[in-house]
Amino acid sequence: MTIFNNIVMGLSDDNIDSFLLEQQACLKNNKNYFDELKKIIHVLIKARDKKFKIFTIGNGGSGSTASHFIADLIKTASVKEKNKFSAFSLVDNIPVILAWSNDSSFDNIFSEQLKNHLSKNDIIIAFSGSGNSKNILNGLKYGKTCGATCIGFTGKSGGKMKKLCDHCLQIPSTDMLTIESIHSVLCHCIIDSIRKTGTPLFKYE
Repeated sequence: MTIFNNIVMGLSDDNIDSFLLEQQACLKNNKNYFDELKKIIHVLIKARDKKFKIFTIGNGGSGSTASHFIADLIKTASVKEKNKFSAFSLVDNIPVILAWSNDSSFDNIFSEQLKNHLSKNDIIIAFSGSGNSKNILNGLKYGKTCGATCIGFTGKSGGKMKKLCDHCLQIPSTDMLTIESIHSVLCHCIIDSIRKTGTPLFKYE
């Protein structure tokens, strides 16, 4: 208990408060996101209706967001009397990622997977706090050569990724934790908006 109490006493209310205020500040002027969010939602609904495939890519925390977003698209966003999303996370097949990393380069783990699956009019959604991860850039560059629609979630200055995206949500922060937090919130906003376009297949109790 003494160790625990020392740890708790070392925590500052100001630190907790400042972090939460930072999240609020990024969402306070949320009208900055409205236009891009609506465009992205429209692109995803069109992909669902036209049966285009959706792929997500990301590293680290952004990789977990990429995986989570796909889970929500293929289940939570299901609407009665509508097609289901054909959506795939390229961060989840660890043996494939390790194989490309070992035999080629970590920079190619997404572009090489896309070569197996990507067709014209498919969607690539890239999550990168910096917007400069080489494997993300290579995946988007390959997508552009195939006629895919590229969507980005980034932060800071937007990095090189911003210029490769047809639609890009850039979080006005340099703090990676904040950037990733807001990405998750905006993904849930997208899912919630899609659910509300019809009758959701299921309801949360």
